[in-house]
Amino acid sequence: MRKIININENWIFTKNTTDITIRDGEKINLPHTWNKDDGYDGGNDYFRGSCLYFKKLNKQDFPIADRYYLEFNGANSSADVFVGGEKLAHHDGGYSTWRVDITEKLNEETDLAVIVDNSANETVYPQMADFTFYGGLYRNVNIIAVNNTHFDLDYYGGKGIMITPIVGEEKTTVDVQVFVKNLKEGQKLVYTVYDKEEKEIDKIESSETSVTFEIKDAHLWNGRKDPYLYCLEVEIVENGEVIDNVCSRFGCRTFKIDPDNGFILNGKEYPLRGVSRHQDRFGFGNALLPEHHEEDIDLIMEVGATTIRLAHYQHDQYFYDLCDEKGLVIWAEIPYISKHMPTGRENTISQMKELITQNYNHPSIVVWGLSNEISIAGSDNDLLENHKILNDLVHEMDKTRLTTIAAVSMCKMDDPYLQIPDVVSYNHYFGWYGGDTSMNGPWFDKFHEMHSTIPIGCSEYGCEALNWHTSDPKQGDYTEEYQAYYHEELIKQLFSRKYLWATHVWNMFDFGADARAEGGENGQNHKGLITMDRKYKKDAFYAYKAWLSDEPFVHLCGKRYIDRVEDVTKVTVYSNQPEVELFVNGESIGKKSAPDHFFYFEVKNVGESEIIAKAGELTDKGIIRKVDEMNMDYVLVEKGAVLNWFDVNAPVGKFSLNDKISDIMSCFRGKLWFLGVGLKIKKKMNANKKDKNEGKNSGGFDVDLKADGGLMQMMGGFTVLRLTSMMGMMNVSFTKEELLKLNKKLNRIRKPKKLR
Repeated sequence: MRKIININENWIFTKNTTDITIRDGEKINLPHTWNKDDGYDGGNDYFRGSCLYFKKLNKQDFPIADRYYLEFNGANSSADVFVGGEKLAHHDGGYSTWRVDITEKLNEETDLAVIVDNSANETVYPQMADFTFYGGLYRNVNIIAVNNTHFDLDYYGGKGIMITPIVGEEKTTVDVQVFVKNLKEGQKLVYTVYDKEEKEIDKIESSETSVTFEIKDAHLWNGRKDPYLYCLEVEIVENGEVIDNVCSRFGCRTFKIDPDNGFILNGKEYPLRGVSRHQDRFGFGNALLPEHHEEDIDLIMEVGATTIRLAHYQHDQYFYDLCDEKGLVIWAEIPYISKHMPTGRENTISQMKELITQNYNHPSIVVWGLSNEISIAGSDNDLLENHKILNDLVHEMDKTRLTTIAAVSMCKMDDPYLQIPDVVSYNHYFGWYGGDTSMNGPWFDKFHEMHSTIPIGCSEYGCEALNWHTSDPKQGDYTEEYQAYYHEELIKQLFSRKYLWATHVWNMFDFGADARAEGGENGQNHKGLITMDRKYKKDAFYAYKAWLSDEPFVHLCGKRYIDRVEDVTKVTVYSNQPEVELFVNGESIGKKSAPDHFFYFEVKNVGESEIIAKAGELTDKGIIRKVDEMNMDYVLVEKGAVLNWFDVNAPVGKFSLNDKISDIMSCFRGKLWFLGVGLKIKKKMNANKKDKNEGKNSGGFDVDLKADGGLMQMMGGFTVLRLTSMMGMMNVSFTKEELLKLNKKLNRIRKPKKLR
């Protein structure tokens, strides 16, 4: 019978080489990434290239078997495998499981060398995205020892078993298909179904690789309410001996996505309100351990989410298992993102085949994501054809689930790209990247009215927050207070529209994005409800907990914002309880109820005050302190910035780099000025297209940077200074001298009366 032997220990790692003969590198254990430190420190200079992993394999360490397979659960992004000096395999795609038959080359002592490469490559996705492409063998590596007759280990990295429950009114049928290699006469397949308590409920012996079970009164997998799981084991038996076996859990459930009533699970409306998740964390990069996945799922459960969008690639199998167990409804997708590459079509197909094959049995998954923001530069025929091929492929491989895409704001509502998948979601950042928060709900209403038969959801929305604070939060200030305000508004708009089939906050956790240079801590995207180290839950986390969780709690916001200059300050409390009472230095200042779970109090700010929020027996407390001048520790200072906002000359009544782009463009001279800036940006981007430095995420693409272009309209809420700092994500940089020159020209333009 098969044995799986983990070989994570005792590897030798050598950075920046393709020489498989090197033996004197760094001693490491897996999982491992070479971008653990430089992948989120900013500068867009994290190492991207080829590295060597070497290990001695001793055959005596493995059980006697007919065949030996090497299994990689994740090697980012491409890998070549050499056994005994001979190249046996190449794999493109950094997020899926794949295997190599090494039987013929496995001697008593054998050299194993793996060259892993995360450098720029126009045929492998992803190549342009707002996250770090960590390189390495960052998940488990195993040896699988099997009989000559075995469940197929070459079939797209899957388990060799596909389970399709079909829930009917009177009975549930479970269709099972297995993939077997070298099945011989006299060998039989034994299929056994177990309930959650591991009690056998049915068994079939057959020579066929497809069978069907019937389960009477099937216990349904019912989301977080009751995530009931069955288990199916299949054995290959010869002369009474089991020579190979596989097992997989599965769940029986129905679902429907209705354009008016949203997501329906087992015949009942089940609102999908949740978060997106990236797989990295501070101190580890993407080389996560089981306890990291467990902590993440526990935090997502705590906030009360019913769904997760697992962006933007295939996640660890262990995490999908946890989602099954916890009852979370999942959107799974491939990293076909941001930049369509005509040379990458085959890679989208292979990654989709692996994603579906390896995850088919998970009841938590309901949609397969075809792409994310891929139309950011517009849709062309090749892009549309690629999506049609993927959409047809998914429906051919899986007739039980739906397809979806995550379109970006600039994608017009009548774009033919939106007609391809079964359901659609949009990534909108109104209130952060341009526009204001009030635009979100009406936009979805308009889409729903225009496309009454297409289910629509919100696949990304959010804004960044670090440890900056203010009593006057404004769009783009990176304060915890603005993030809290933003999510209060979005919760009220999105959660009240039942037709939205799913909403996913971007993001549950801060994550590595080495090209980012904003917010005062470069190298991360800080839209998370929790910090990248999982140590601090931002106030917005509790806004969602108040709406989604049944666990009684009360949370006092602003505990990191102590020093305040105003005489009367606003204190916000989040709770899922009907009433909150606030105490200041032991005295009650009143009770309030709040149907929206957001409780606001006005508190006199004198000296130092202890603030206690109380809801029944629940309490939370903090302090505020009256100060004469703003504590500058609360004020954003860009780390390593070419120019900070307080260094900018801003004459009264005149424009400066500190003004929003939309305001500058509200007057004729401002539009002319911005057109000039757009030409400068375009020129810099075109120059970067010629940049062949593979150590950077260059990969420029054609974007409409005209003053009336879609991207610039979305960026209208940015100040000019903020936009120029963010352009670093596209390898576009401005010197201090260039910025001061731009500011000097702006200082000559008088603001319209409405802006003075």
